[in-house]
Amino acid sequence: MALLITEECINCDICEPECPNDAIYMGAEIYEIDPNKCTECVGHFDEPQCQQVCPVSCIPLNFACVETPAQLMAKFEKLQAEKA
Repeated sequence: MALLITEECINCDICEPECPNDAIYMGAEIYEIDPNKCTECVGHFDEPQCQQVCPVSCIPLNFACVETPAQLMAKFEKLQAEKA
C-alpha cells in the first residue's frame, strides 16, 4: 500500500527529504504522496521514514492503493531501474 498524508499535516517540511523515492511533494495546501512512487520504504528501510519523523502522525496507509510486499518490492526495483 502507498501511504497518504492527511489534512492534519502542518507543513513542517520534515517528511519530504526523508523519502528515498521522492514520492512526497508539496500539494496545493499540504504535502502529498505520489502512490506510484511510494513503496512504504520497502527496499530502503524496515519502516516508512516519513511516518517515523512526522510530529503529528498524519501519514496512515492509503487503503485506496492496496499492494502486497512483493508488489512494493517490484515497484522499488522498477524505480531503481528508472534512476539508473
